[in-house]
Amino acid sequence: MKANKHLLLWSSLGTLAVLAWAAVEENFFRDWRVIQQEIRRRLPAAEAAAFAVQLRQIVSRDTGATDRCVSCHVGMAPGESGLQGDRLFGRHPNVVHDPGSFGCVVCHGGQSRATDTADAHGRVPHWPEPMLPKEYSYAGCGTCHTHLSVPNLALLERGKARFEQADCLACHKVDGRGGTLRPGRAGGQEGPDLSRAGATGYQPDWYERHLQHRKKAAGGPWVTAFGELSETERLELDEYLRSRVGAPGLLEAKALFHSLGCRGCHKIRGVGGDDGPDLTAVGNKDPGQLNFSQVPGERTLANWLKQHFRAPASVVRGSMMPELGLTEAQIQQLTFYMLSLRRRSYPEALWPKDRIRAERFGSREFATDGATLYGTFCAACHGPRGEGMRYPGFAAFPAIANADFLRVASDDFLREQIKRGRPGRRMPAWGEQEGGLREEEIGRLVAYVRGLGDVAYEGDGRPRRWIRGDAAQGQRLYASACASCHGERGEGKEGPALNNRVFLDLATDTYLLRTIQTGRRGTSMTGFAAGSAVRGALTDPEIASIVAFIRTWEGKK
Repeated sequence: MKANKHLLLWSSLGTLAVLAWAAVEENFFRDWRVIQQEIRRRLPAAEAAAFAVQLRQIVSRDTGATDRCVSCHVGMAPGESGLQGDRLFGRHPNVVHDPGSFGCVVCHGGQSRATDTADAHGRVPHWPEPMLPKEYSYAGCGTCHTHLSVPNLALLERGKARFEQADCLACHKVDGRGGTLRPGRAGGQEGPDLSRAGATGYQPDWYERHLQHRKKAAGGPWVTAFGELSETERLELDEYLRSRVGAPGLLEAKALFHSLGCRGCHKIRGVGGDDGPDLTAVGNKDPGQLNFSQVPGERTLANWLKQHFRAPASVVRGSMMPELGLTEAQIQQLTFYMLSLRRRSYPEALWPKDRIRAERFGSREFATDGATLYGTFCAACHGPRGEGMRYPGFAAFPAIANADFLRVASDDFLREQIKRGRPGRRMPAWGEQEGGLREEEIGRLVAYVRGLGDVAYEGDGRPRRWIRGDAAQGQRLYASACASCHGERGEGKEGPALNNRVFLDLATDTYLLRTIQTGRRGTSMTGFAAGSAVRGALTDPEIASIVAFIRTWEGKK
């Protein structure tokens, strides 16, 4: 009995101690209380007296958000000035939107109603949407925005270089650079900050206005910095200005995505290939659902994506994505863009114009010039310059800018090839499948590919089918000369598949004959009209017989 009394006494005291500590911790040591007490300590006496230590929150009726982040980040709350120069307590950096209107979580992620740091930042088990890492903060813009007509990285970099060469930074700031005073009072922010020119718009006749100012000026930056520009130079500047949307680095990351051919395999918002997973909401992936067994370091989505870009098959078993040999800088940029592919559900009335144009009117996220289309859809397989690609463990992808190929391939051949693809291979039918390319886009791609090789089609005055060879002899010759690369049944090995209904339909007899005769320089396809150290030459009748044999595959598999 006495032991039971002791047990009851000490357990009651223990319970009281725990409750007392919980009360003290709740009322004195919660993160937000400690932070606000520190803010009050730093304030002048008069302001400190009026400063209440209390939970603060932003309530947005439009988005339905209730964000308590401002309980710690007090200076970012509406009506609170915070402490100057302090990243934690100070004002929100100057961005396009007022944080008081939309709250914090819509852009940064995290857990809006939490009041402890780890919970609020979402870096706790079972919270599916942690805060974006600081270096990728602008990825949050992708929650609502769909930036349109983004060119490939080379075009964007060219515009940036032109902006600097034209000395626009003498008067204009962009992303924190430029607009500084120079000797002789040249420059110094006489012109507007252009960091958001792509979002807010700018005067389309800016060049003519600048010329007029220059004529009137007697000195200063209008004379020393501004000069006449060619139409090409102005187009380059326009390309760069359209990319300035107040999200430094984000559009460069998207432009890189439009340079590596990623949409050739991946769809985003309904446009792209379907060989790989849809990336529309990859930035919303829950880190708790990912396999980190082969990912060293922290268990974050950003770290998982980076390792996946380095070695896809080691992170996702059975992945069909090759190792692209990306630099660490490219991996950083692609991770940035992937994190921006995120969505939240909001009333359509709140959608920004760019998102409405993309999702309701079909405006393209990528520029539709030939170079950007090629970089967006083709470069991963066919190489940045159409030189073909070879990845470890994958069949070689053909060099479509090869001069020997372009010489025998008409524009109609290229156009139909892009439209109809290669059934059974990784080349999609871009003109037939959902999320593919439009007729005018395919036309620009054909012109761009032709320009890559800078070789004209040599023409063909013969009918599409004119060869009358000996198919039986052709079969024997094919087995000895062709099967090792193209497969015994033309299914493709080192060389492309010849027993493909689209290829056989598009390729004329002259195309096949000339390809076998002359080969493809720079590839393993040598010309058979001339002999080599390991084999003799084939005569024209023998080559015609091979073509006749290949034709026997038409209409059957």
